Amino acid sequence: MDTLKVSIVATLVALCVATNYALIGVHQVKAMDFIVFTGGFCFGPFAGVFIGILSWAVYGVINPYGFVPQVWLATMFSEAIYGLIGGLLGKNFALTDFDDQRLGLIILFGIMGFILTLIYDLVVTYVYASAFGIPFIVAIVVGTPFTILHELSNVAIFGLGSIPVLVTLKKLSGGERFGIFKK
Repeated sequence: MDTLKVSIVATLVALCVATNYALIGVHQVKAMDFIVFTGGFCFGPFAGVFIGILSWAVYGVINPYGFVPQVWLATMFSEAIYGLIGGLLGKNFALTDFDDQRLGLIILFGIMGFILTLIYDLVVTYVYASAFGIPFIVAIVVGTPFTILHELSNVAIFGLGSIPVLVTLKKLSGGERFGIFKK
């Protein structure tokens, strides 16, 4: 990574941590997943994975809900998936005209938000249950309201937020700067 990309990654990591603290009182509604996904979409899978890992590396250590090493590692790995998939999608949609396909892309990004969050929640719940000796099915049942809220909020955030953010970034960058939207 060049210096500019490193500074952008660091800024996005700081934004992830800051928004997590800003939304601390709103359980399971976070901008971090969307920021990591968007970072991957714009700057590639490697940058997206790095943003996801570093965001939880920082936030997980100073997490106000406590620190459990196994859960911390699981959240870092699971958050990186948002960046990886965002990066892979970004390569495929590099030349897409977002205005002509707005509704289809809103649905696609909403579905991606749901699927990625479901994977994230299942992995983290499994590791949490294992770390505390709780049967996985019990952890799933008890965590269902939180999981549903997390998934639905990410459907809304990804579906409604992706197009405006990506169109704005594309305009600001001229579509070429920093490697954004290049194949």
